[in-house]
Amino acid sequence: MISGENQSWISRGSEALARLRLGMQSLLGGDRLRARVFRGGAWLGIGSASEQSLRFVRNMVLARLLAPSAFGTMALVMSAASLLQAFTEIGVREALIQNPKGREPEYVNAAWWMAFGRSVFIYLILFVLAPWVAKFYGNADLTPLLRVATIGLVLEGAISTKAYVAMKDMRFSRWAAITHGGGILGVATTVILGFLFRDVWALVIGTCAESAARCILSFIICPYLPSFNVDRAAFKQLLQFSKGLFGLAPLVIIYMRLDIFVLGKLIPTAALGYYSLGISVAQVPAVFISNLLGQIFMPALSHVQDDKARVRRIVLQVTGLVMCLAMPGVVFAYFCGRSLLTLIYGHQYAVAAVPLVIAACCALIAFVNNQITTAFYAAGTPQLHRLCVVMMAVVMMILTYPLARWLGPAGGQLASLVSITVGFLIQLNRARHLIGIKVSQYRKLLLQGLAVSTVVVATCLIAQTLTVLTRPVFTVALGLLGCIVAYGVAAWMLIRNPRVAQDYT
Repeated sequence: MISGENQSWISRGSEALARLRLGMQSLLGGDRLRARVFRGGAWLGIGSASEQSLRFVRNMVLARLLAPSAFGTMALVMSAASLLQAFTEIGVREALIQNPKGREPEYVNAAWWMAFGRSVFIYLILFVLAPWVAKFYGNADLTPLLRVATIGLVLEGAISTKAYVAMKDMRFSRWAAITHGGGILGVATTVILGFLFRDVWALVIGTCAESAARCILSFIICPYLPSFNVDRAAFKQLLQFSKGLFGLAPLVIIYMRLDIFVLGKLIPTAALGYYSLGISVAQVPAVFISNLLGQIFMPALSHVQDDKARVRRIVLQVTGLVMCLAMPGVVFAYFCGRSLLTLIYGHQYAVAAVPLVIAACCALIAFVNNQITTAFYAAGTPQLHRLCVVMMAVVMMILTYPLARWLGPAGGQLASLVSITVGFLIQLNRARHLIGIKVSQYRKLLLQGLAVSTVVVATCLIAQTLTVLTRPVFTVALGLLGCIVAYGVAAWMLIRNPRVAQDYT
């Protein structure tokens, strides 16, 4: 026999499950924007989590197979390639997604030729400049490495533009299969080559393999045959959007890569390898979250670009969630960074603990800043992002060298932190005028994130008082436990106050 009290508990449990089932059907069912966003987020989240997890494992394996100098050399190769790539950035994908006619064959074809032509142009320039880059850094090996690594740029430029149309239509499962499937294949190839070559060539060839996989998958999943008949009107209209982006990408790369360029001249290649792998621990989850949010919310905000109140609500909701996710991670990096690097890569990489913490702070501010940038792009006004990028690049150029000379690798990340903070403040001021965001709303979201993060602080402080738990594995485990509890608290806050998680309709 079941008592009345037990029957009451069973009844309450059944009601809760029924509400949960109806909530999930409302969230994921139908064709409303909210449902499409969450379904897309599920696909992209699974794909990105799988890819980034494998990249994390790849770095753990390769850190034990390759000398630290290999990672330092690869950082220089990719930084040089990224800089030139940025100078010719024309925003083909963003232009196609934002343009209401982006589905039409003329626009798809024009976009492909824009992307492919740009990538071939970049490769030819890098091929010629490679010896000069090698001479600047006093490393003759950079010449062949650069010439091979940048083949990947041509392959990326040749991706089927029908894949961008799939993003525009929020068919994220296709884009996830292309980008993350290619990433997973590239990671697997790099690990295999690491066992075979045991040098930087494993990283270089693996990067090209990743680009080739994405290109091939794009034509398999989103078939498309480019036509030599390019519509001039479509080409000009896509290029018109790109004018708002002109000059932005090189400035972004200055912000993102200037520390590598400067430190490459100031410290040994092995030390640069410690630094690049160390900050990658913060950058791997940062890339995961940034890519996921960017791929979802650019199309989503483009659909509601004329409704400023709705755009503002979405931006604030996403920012609040990002705060609750990222701030505990920053606290975790502060208390457990040295132990985490020791556990992942080996004790010699623990020297990058301070840059790791600063990189985590940079990632947090960048997350928040990116939501405003996405709103600018979705509104067809990428030029509003220009002042932010200009000031970030200027601050980096002013601060990076003196701070790197004074503080070493940590100085490079400190310059990045100051730069992204200045950029965010500029963006926030412009967002006030574009979509009516208030500073007080961000202050509330910051306090919410800080409240959640106190759980991690308390857990880590308790762990430090227990000398028996000073080994890296225990320190990291307790820090992760604190993060899990913090995320549970954040979920409880959202459930208790549903207005924090209003829908997008």
